[in-house]
Amino acid sequence: MDTVALDAALQDVIGRHESLRTVFPTQEGEPYQRILEPADLDWRLEVERVGASDVDAAVARATQHAFDLSVEVPVRAWLFDSGADEGVLVLVVHHIAGDGWSMGPLSRDLSAAYAARIRGVAPAWEPLPVQYADYTLWQRELLGDEGDPESLLAAQIGYWRQALAGMSDELALPHDRPRPQVASHRGFSVPLQVPAEVHQRLVDLARVEGVTPFMVLHGAVAVLLSRVGAGDDVPIGSAIAGRTDGAVDDLVGCFVNTLVIRTDLSGDPEFRQVLSRVRETTLSGLAHQDVPFERLVEELAPARSRARHPLFQVVLTMLNPASTTQTGVDVLDLTGVEAQAVFAGKPAAKFDLDVLVGEVFDGEGRPAGLRGSVTVAADLFDADAAERFAGWLGRVLDVVTRSAEVRVHAVDVLGETERTSVVSAWNDTSAAVPDESVTALFERRVAASPDAVAVVADGVELTYRELDAAANRLGHYLRQQGVGAESVVGLCLPRGVEMITGILGVWKAGAAYLPVDATLPVDRIAFMAADSKATMLLGTEDVIGDLPAGRVRLVAIDSPLVEMMINASPDTPVGVTPNAGNLAYVIYTSGSTGTPKGVAVTHGSLTNYVSSVSDRLEWTGQDARYALLQAQVTDLGNTVVFISLATGGQLHILDERAVVDPAAVSRYLAEHRIDYVKAVPSHLAALSSGSDVAGVLPARSLVLGGEAAPIAWLRELVAAADQNGRKVFNHYGPTETTIGVATTQLTADAVEGGVVPVGSPIGNTRLYVLDDGLRPVPVGVPGELYVAGAGVARGYVRQAGLTGARFVACPFGSGERMYRTGDRAKWTAGGNVVFLGRADEQVKIRGFRIEPGEIETVLQTHPAVAQAVVVAREDSTGDRRLVAYVVPDEPEDADGELPTSLRKYAAQRLPDYMVPAAVVVLLELPLTPNGKLDRKALPAPDAAVAAGPRREPANRTEELLCGAFAQVLGLDSVGVDDNFFDLGGHSLLAVRLTSRIRSALGVEVEVRELFDAPTVAELAGALPTTKSERPALRPMRRDS
Repeated sequence: MDTVALDAALQDVIGRHESLRTVFPTQEGEPYQRILEPADLDWRLEVERVGASDVDAAVARATQHAFDLSVEVPVRAWLFDSGADEGVLVLVVHHIAGDGWSMGPLSRDLSAAYAARIRGVAPAWEPLPVQYADYTLWQRELLGDEGDPESLLAAQIGYWRQALAGMSDELALPHDRPRPQVASHRGFSVPLQVPAEVHQRLVDLARVEGVTPFMVLHGAVAVLLSRVGAGDDVPIGSAIAGRTDGAVDDLVGCFVNTLVIRTDLSGDPEFRQVLSRVRETTLSGLAHQDVPFERLVEELAPARSRARHPLFQVVLTMLNPASTTQTGVDVLDLTGVEAQAVFAGKPAAKFDLDVLVGEVFDGEGRPAGLRGSVTVAADLFDADAAERFAGWLGRVLDVVTRSAEVRVHAVDVLGETERTSVVSAWNDTSAAVPDESVTALFERRVAASPDAVAVVADGVELTYRELDAAANRLGHYLRQQGVGAESVVGLCLPRGVEMITGILGVWKAGAAYLPVDATLPVDRIAFMAADSKATMLLGTEDVIGDLPAGRVRLVAIDSPLVEMMINASPDTPVGVTPNAGNLAYVIYTSGSTGTPKGVAVTHGSLTNYVSSVSDRLEWTGQDARYALLQAQVTDLGNTVVFISLATGGQLHILDERAVVDPAAVSRYLAEHRIDYVKAVPSHLAALSSGSDVAGVLPARSLVLGGEAAPIAWLRELVAAADQNGRKVFNHYGPTETTIGVATTQLTADAVEGGVVPVGSPIGNTRLYVLDDGLRPVPVGVPGELYVAGAGVARGYVRQAGLTGARFVACPFGSGERMYRTGDRAKWTAGGNVVFLGRADEQVKIRGFRIEPGEIETVLQTHPAVAQAVVVAREDSTGDRRLVAYVVPDEPEDADGELPTSLRKYAAQRLPDYMVPAAVVVLLELPLTPNGKLDRKALPAPDAAVAAGPRREPANRTEELLCGAFAQVLGLDSVGVDDNFFDLGGHSLLAVRLTSRIRSALGVEVEVRELFDAPTVAELAGALPTTKSERPALRPMRRDS
């Protein structure tokens, strides 16, 4: 290689193409083009001698060069000489000056210039017909003025505004971790290889359907994305050459534009129909391709974020067949030098998913396969995700090219190995379970250790012998009252010994218990008693008078007569042995229809749970100490209660005042040497707020259940547990699946990535993550979680229709049922399930499952309310709370007293945890363009209440910033709480704003800081305290 000739040839090319010798200085914050004369260039080829083992590192360093375009031309070149007549030429061109097409003329011109310089002469080129600056002026003239409604620019922007209306800001993809606040643009890439057979079928399909191979690829990618969770509205970005005039074909410059091709997959179309839709959308987009993508973003003003690309996050690029090699770039033809292109990998990931595809043909022009690459953003995906996407795309192409009649839902992306994992291998949970009820397991502990302490409550200790005797007496009494198998007995008893005795006594009588909270509205208690067909309702004298009188017999167990009858009953075993299929308890949860629904759980399911979970949690051993923090009217605390009683543990029941006192809980756990606790995350977080979370940890292990926990708090909790030698487990399970069906230990590694698993299935239980057609979805892909096996409850009491809808036939077993949880979930590569939220509107607040529809139904019965919507929102502290939005029946009803009166109205009819924390009165509910409720447009309650005059600047800094915001945005004024981007700001205006701020306040602000602090108030608090050292811009004119 003649380095002198190569240096001269590169300078010849830079001189030939003005775009390669253009810099972009600024004046008063406005960038402008300045084309340098070749004679003014201070540019040279950099030649470095590097060892063969250091070449890759040198290439990586060169490709990551950051240009200062205000003073530096947008092209750099390095020749890394590794000896033995071998070297690597790295040519880096900033995208502002070149695109993929430009690499062709650049390579040809460089080859011609080198051939000339090697002969000692300058290259004899035909002059270029135009330069890039000519193109920019032509494009401006072509598009016309934005203020002219008849201009091409206005017409095309109008088209795109309509074509992209209502599109989601972000495409749902099967991410491995949450999106960070700022994208790092790191990526993982793998090769994409599609065999010649599939390529041939693709070409044939394109010909038959009257589409291009690109359209077939686009349709396949859209179908793939839909099948892995993207829905039926799939926007994909695609680069187009943008060289609509032949005069620019041989020009180096950035002509490439990006089209957003939005694919409609609604209605489960056949792939042939998908191609028709893609063809129509693509051709329409190409007919409106003149608007630069950056300008389109300015005009459409989507929600901006430094974490993702605007308008689309998936891009599909198809290479020109002539340049499709393993590298996708043109090879230099240098005289006397053997050259080949080297693929250095994609240096960055601008998108969540980037698919690059090119067609390869054999010597006779026949399809020889597709070659390319798949790149995923490392911020969101693990390295193996790129391999998964490549494999999925290959399978989709194989399916759709075999039969264009296949419908979207029938395109299966699962491979056989993966299918085996998610259907059977990870559900191989067979385990031996005692053929006994929990009552029998308890009685075994009574026989083994009668004098061991069973329950501690209110300072009173009860041994296993004493607890068993009390339960036997109650069991005999209930039998005398006609209670037997399948009977339901309501228990409205104080937390503590009375409730535990009540549960065991009901079971010994062969019946099932119904837990009742005395603080519930009377009408709700009456409904539960009637709906469950309770035989009687046991309470105490202080609450019996407040309970609903009616068909259900009310019994005060502490009344003199009843107490005498119970005490006179024998304390010997009752002698009733329930079958596994007999009812153990009925527990009510919120119902979407406006009334609660009762879940019927059997003894067999409960025994399976206790047996399996005690082993998984390592909650075993006689005399182990358990603390119960929950009220016994929910099933959350049943893990602690029943495992303790069945394994010979010591159950400590804290009173309702102590469980909300951080100091009391911490002191109790320490003084009583508690080994095991189960808690709702929000409860535990409240107990540990303002103090060390280690203070509320038991001696051995903690189980979290009832709701998802904030990841930052989880990290703190797990770190504290690790430091103190304790374990933390996650636990998951709807009431319909007998307390819980999945669990796993949480480690520092498990929570570090931000994706927290709920675990793998417990014994004799199977978990399936399925799509809408009950087909298993691949690893990492969201679906709905279904539960099958021993953990599934009997169904809903007296609601056959609802039971049939939620407890459905399992397609993977021998005629058994599975429960449709309504929870969205996904599998991890390690066989754990991750909870992703609800598929419907159901929410959880402080561990309580709530159907907003039930609250809405109650609110709509108020005479002043015409419409009501209830949602769960996070407040400024991260806590979730219920917010009701109501439209009054008459405008005059919208007074300041309505929110207060509605909360009181709801409190009389709903449990306290279902009463909205805030009520916002609106004149109308916001709707989307297609008439559905626009939940995103519902105002935050505080903002809605505080809506009023704009807040003015509080100091000189805020005043100057308000002026700068207004000046750049072209507004009369801006308030300190107004969002720059909500007012029409974008990245280019942000650059101007930083310049204005520098001039006005003398401080340096980077554009990314505006994304993090987009209001005046936020930015004022984030401004640096030191003055800028950058000199002010001054006029610098050349002499004419």
